[in-house]
Amino acid sequence: MPKSPSSSAQAARERVAAQLRDLRLDAGITAHDLSARCGWSPAKTSRFEHAVAVPTDADIRAWCTACGAEQQAPDLIAANRQADHLYVEWRRKHRSGLRRTQEELLPLHERTQVQRVYGSKVIPGFFQTTGYATALLGAITRFQGTPDDVAEAVRSRRKRERALYEGDHRFVVLLEEVVLRYRIGGADVMAGQLEHLLDVMRLPSVALGVIPFTADRPDMWPLEPFYVFDDECVIVEMLSAEIRITVPGEIQLYTRAFAEMGRMAVYGPSAQARLEAAVNALG
Repeated sequence: MPKSPSSSAQAARERVAAQLRDLRLDAGITAHDLSARCGWSPAKTSRFEHAVAVPTDADIRAWCTACGAEQQAPDLIAANRQADHLYVEWRRKHRSGLRRTQEELLPLHERTQVQRVYGSKVIPGFFQTTGYATALLGAITRFQGTPDDVAEAVRSRRKRERALYEGDHRFVVLLEEVVLRYRIGGADVMAGQLEHLLDVMRLPSVALGVIPFTADRPDMWPLEPFYVFDDECVIVEMLSAEIRITVPGEIQLYTRAFAEMGRMAVYGPSAQARLEAAVNALG
């Protein structure tokens, strides 16, 4: 498996690789000896120790047995799985449908006090109406060719909306103006979605900014959509995969980008006017 484009995922995999190498060294055996005990090539051992390849659960168990450290296998397997979750292809994440992904995200949303969101493609999930979410998740299902559980996934996604009205949560959202014009689900669905945005932007828990088409961009260009959950992690949504970032320096990079784009956005009546203009443009 090639190195992950996420430095957080790669750093986690390198920590697992270092632990495997330390186990071998502590056992006083060479890489060649370990390979022979495990029944694989020395090249495979080298790939694991240099974090070029990702070991399976069975590989880790075999490694620990070869080093006489079977008791360490469960912790190493857990660390390896966690690293693997920091960069996950959508086709793998959605192999049983979309509902499970929506449910897995809910605890993170519920424990986050301040969520900062940059939307350059679609309306964020916690702002989505049933019609908009159904159209969007339906398109994703068809494109990815995954099992169709859209109705259940939409119900799970709408649970995030509770945080807008309950508890001590704060949502700071920046939307590129083009997001207001993309017709997800058609004109009627989009009109309902925009009217809903006009309602939720008045909530005390919400600060909504719109980055105008005409905004000068001297220091920051349009980026992929991302979500910042307090200082815990950043989730970046790409076409092929979800990247979860946990390295503090990388989180700071995204919060800096968010602040730069926030200076280009308009708020309050100016943002409302752009939403209303998008509704009127639907005819």
